[in-house]
Amino acid sequence: MDPVKLRLEGKKMIEIVANYWEEIRHRKPIPDVKPGYLNKLVPEHPPKTTETWETILGDLEEVVFNGSSHWNHPHFFAYFPAGIGYHSILADIISSGLSSVGFTWIACPPITELEKVTLDWLVTLMNLPEYFKNSHPGPGCGIIQSSASDSTLIAIMTARAAKVEQVKNNPSSYKWVKDETLSIFYKIFYWQSNRSIHDSTDIITPYYHDPRVFKDFVMYFCDQGHSSIEKGAMLAGVRFRKLKGTRKYLDNYGLDPDVLQKAIEEDRARGFIPFMLVATVGTTATCGVDEIEKLGPICQKEGLFLHVDSAYAGEKSVFFVILIRSFAFCEEFKYLVKGIEYADSYNTNLHKAGMINFDCSPLWFKNGTYASRYYNVDPVYLAHEYQSTSADYRHLEIPLGRRFRSLKIWFTLRNMGVDKIKEYQRKTVALALQFSKIILENEKFELFTPPHLGLATFRLKNHSNSDNKRFLDAINRDRRIHLVPSMVHGTFLLRFCVGSPLTDEDDIYHARRVMIEVYFKLFQK
Repeated sequence: MDPVKLRLEGKKMIEIVANYWEEIRHRKPIPDVKPGYLNKLVPEHPPKTTETWETILGDLEEVVFNGSSHWNHPHFFAYFPAGIGYHSILADIISSGLSSVGFTWIACPPITELEKVTLDWLVTLMNLPEYFKNSHPGPGCGIIQSSASDSTLIAIMTARAAKVEQVKNNPSSYKWVKDETLSIFYKIFYWQSNRSIHDSTDIITPYYHDPRVFKDFVMYFCDQGHSSIEKGAMLAGVRFRKLKGTRKYLDNYGLDPDVLQKAIEEDRARGFIPFMLVATVGTTATCGVDEIEKLGPICQKEGLFLHVDSAYAGEKSVFFVILIRSFAFCEEFKYLVKGIEYADSYNTNLHKAGMINFDCSPLWFKNGTYASRYYNVDPVYLAHEYQSTSADYRHLEIPLGRRFRSLKIWFTLRNMGVDKIKEYQRKTVALALQFSKIILENEKFELFTPPHLGLATFRLKNHSNSDNKRFLDAINRDRRIHLVPSMVHGTFLLRFCVGSPLTDEDDIYHARRVMIEVYFKLFQK
């Protein structure tokens, strides 16, 4: 393929994408396929000769589109929004065409420079503390991660490393009742000399990631937090406690400050070292909010690193537990960030409610310069003359390579504008509220929690968990709308999340009609 052919076939690709969006209403939100369906559509062996683009593009419908779950279908009410904007589609074309890998500043200066600027824009738009800005004279910084899961894992490992350093610098401040294999004297000697007295000389134990120090660390999060928090703790090799949420703030589920305080005291008495809290603003199950304003002072007093996961609410609302800010674009949702000044790190997913395509998950550190020391690996082939005065984002992420994600923010904010994003977010909130009202008009249903942001939770009234599950399964087999469930303290519930920018009030009434029809087929025979 040469530039001439690229222009020709590239125009066809744009037409295919544009046609897909224009015609998406004529599809079902979820496909009628089974695992392995492609085995009959795609040859077992790769082609030995060249195939034409006409042939390849002709297979797209049957192989790709027909088998896809259409996240931005107006009747797709599952999971959380999958951000969409033609602006970010175009930005991805430039990123792919440029094909640079921005692991250092010198590898592609615009990747770093534009990321610093656009994340500072977001700090202003979401009313975050100024010290999160890359341009601020302090040590704070922002970086775009691929997902909230990556952000949470980096935050956990940063908190772990910070506590390891603290313990090594002040070993006498901690009770080592669970480990008597080394005396305090030898521990002090080992930590201060940065050498292991047990390891052979050719085995290296990273100073800030010493497993003998963090083996008794424990972190906390609410049992309503996203599964990525638990997975992050597992990958970081630290102990954790899932503290039972209580129904208080916003008449929804979140972590009670007294429950956190009690857990910290219990664990210290048992010889553990509490080191971190991951708070969620916009939980997956019900879009509940952990009150940062009340949890933050406890973390500050007890020496816990505080990470705020606001994947959905940040940006929109939070259906998958990391949420916090996109919705904070809107003045009426600023309560989502109350107490954010206590946070050591914070992340949100613009690729949810921010109308930006996957992947784009900004993460901010109050002290990024300090944190970057924990991951600093400097082979000579990555050195460059500006490394002492520029930002090398590789020090604050899991992969070395990185794409030009900030282009998506740049294009979207400049051409779509913040007001348009706010309009979309307010619309999703209004539609979720509308659904929560009309579903109650049929006395077969009840709300589980009040609607919050773009999410409404409900269930069949006076029916068992198994009945509600049968109901959900029947809805999804029908395929006219798509929902997913959740479970909160033993109660099975259905989630209705408005995400697609194409969804309107007629679609909300359509969803209710489908639910009533399915209900009567199942239970009124």
